[in-house]
Amino acid sequence: MRIIILNRLGRAACCVDFSQRRSLLAGGLAALTLFACAVSLGYALAATQEGAGESARIAALRSEISSQREMLTSLRTSADEQINALALRLGDINANVIRLNALGGRLTDMADLDDGEFDFANPPAVGGPEEGVESVAVEGQLPRLLSDVDTLEAALDQQSMQLAALEGLMLNRKLDERVRPKGRPVKAGFISSFFGRRSDPLTGKSAWHKGIDFAGKTGTEVVAVGDGVVSWSGKRQGFGNMVEIKHGSGYVTRYAHNQVNLVAVGDRVSQGQTIALMGSTGRSTGSHLHFEVLQNDKVLDPARFVRGI
Repeated sequence: MRIIILNRLGRAACCVDFSQRRSLLAGGLAALTLFACAVSLGYALAATQEGAGESARIAALRSEISSQREMLTSLRTSADEQINALALRLGDINANVIRLNALGGRLTDMADLDDGEFDFANPPAVGGPEEGVESVAVEGQLPRLLSDVDTLEAALDQQSMQLAALEGLMLNRKLDERVRPKGRPVKAGFISSFFGRRSDPLTGKSAWHKGIDFAGKTGTEVVAVGDGVVSWSGKRQGFGNMVEIKHGSGYVTRYAHNQVNLVAVGDRVSQGQTIALMGSTGRSTGSHLHFEVLQNDKVLDPARFVRGI
């Protein structure tokens, strides 16, 4: 359909073709519709993509949480195992402390020490001014176990110090016992003359005998009565073949009239070691051993050492 519009002069001013307008209008409406659909589709796609991203992030967080939970479970299991192992170790240490206490007590009894000098049943007495030690409250099984371990370590340190002191004391006593003359200087024989004033066997005059004599068979073993170092081995005026041994604490022992000496000057000898053979050399009336004990150059009665007094 076409409409012609005329002006005042009767001429055609314009011509409107309604069929063409309808087509244009339809086309415009179609374009608007397509544009609206495109916009809606874009929003929908954007919303869909945003939702997918959020879901992925949520899934990732859930996976991370699950992984952390598994790690915590593993750590808790490992911690429990370590605590159990620590508890077992703590029991072993405590058993060792008890054994050390028992050993220390027996050693103290063996050493015949005064009560209280080495008391392994109780910690040693200590003290000092208060230094404002900060008190910290701890909770949980592991801190308590660690605290118990610290306590036992301190107890072991204290016992180690006490045992070291006791060992030193007993070692010194043992050394004193070994160097102090003690026992018979011969393997066989009998005492034929004691220490002190007597009639001289050769002149019959009163004389001071500085030792004791052991009569026996020639060749009887003569032994050291204590650990020491040989300070003389050879002939000496009146003594014949003599061995002299220096012990600790100023003690010196002499073994005279030997048939033969078996040690030399500078030799270290042990208690009970054979150092000579009995004989009758020097000023002697028969096979015997003349035995002397001195301390700090003072002559002592050997009988008290022979008898273990």
